[in-house]
Amino acid sequence: MGASIRLLVPTIPFFIATIIFTGIILTAEIFIPYKTYSKVLKFLTFSLFLYVLTAFLAVHSSEWTIIAKSTLLPHFELDKTFVLMVVAVLGTTISPYLFFWQASEEVEEEVREGKIKEMGQQQGAPEPKVTKLDLKNMRIDVITGMGFAQVIFWFIIITSASALHNNGVTNISSAEEAAKALQPLVKVFPYSGQIASGLFAAGIIGTGLLAVPVFAASASYAVSECFAWSEGEGLYKKFLQAPRFYGIIIASTVIGLWINFSNIDPIQALIYAAVINGIISVPLLIIIIKIANDKKILGNKVINKISNLIALVTIIIMATASAALVLYNWS
Repeated sequence: MGASIRLLVPTIPFFIATIIFTGIILTAEIFIPYKTYSKVLKFLTFSLFLYVLTAFLAVHSSEWTIIAKSTLLPHFELDKTFVLMVVAVLGTTISPYLFFWQASEEVEEEVREGKIKEMGQQQGAPEPKVTKLDLKNMRIDVITGMGFAQVIFWFIIITSASALHNNGVTNISSAEEAAKALQPLVKVFPYSGQIASGLFAAGIIGTGLLAVPVFAASASYAVSECFAWSEGEGLYKKFLQAPRFYGIIIASTVIGLWINFSNIDPIQALIYAAVINGIISVPLLIIIIKIANDKKILGNKVINKISNLIALVTIIIMATASAALVLYNWS
């Protein structure tokens, strides 16, 4: 994200730009009340539409028919690199952090609305006042969010494939390189390359402002659950009320900041992180589905047959792709 800021504002050194924006994100997440901060995150999602605008600038009109056909009839290759990328795509779409973030934020909303006193209530506490309408709204929220995410993901893929890959640009080591590479390749109208590059960079900044706090908070929710810190821990609490929770957020953000200045290739790191996510999502999904079907835990709110079928197909696909990747690496 710091590189993209430097691209838009060349006078700001990379180090200073990265420190400033990381500090802004961290300060906002820790000190701005959750009720206000959640609204900021919602508005930041509009920055993702910048990728849509970039696609229409970068992709030639004659290519859209081919793109539509390839979307409906994708091709597959049985080789190590292709399978690795399939697992990475699955891992970045159905990521473990989403399980913690989505569930925890639903509880955060219930706490804010007074339907539950606090997160991680002890056994014997009053049952949360969650109605069928609330569950319906949760389902709509998840379906809408995932649908929106896949549309944006699709536009990012076709922009990269059309403008970069088709022109031989296949070795990108940073988001800044991707944005700069667009400039000489997009020639729809005068200065369209610079506009596409700027939009792409702005999209990265908006995505970073949206993603960094989500990733850091998800890690904190996960660690809190693992060490049984969940009672009273969450973004709805102030820093002094939940120092361990916010400590994990700070540590996660600082580690991410350090990676920017290390010799680690950020693009390769993202790919391998996505691959790891794709592999570990399988056992986590199995556990989640087991809980979702347990009437002792959920009573009459267990998931229906259609959801079970979708979950089963998803688990089979992800498990098959992960197994294929392991076999290719062993062979």
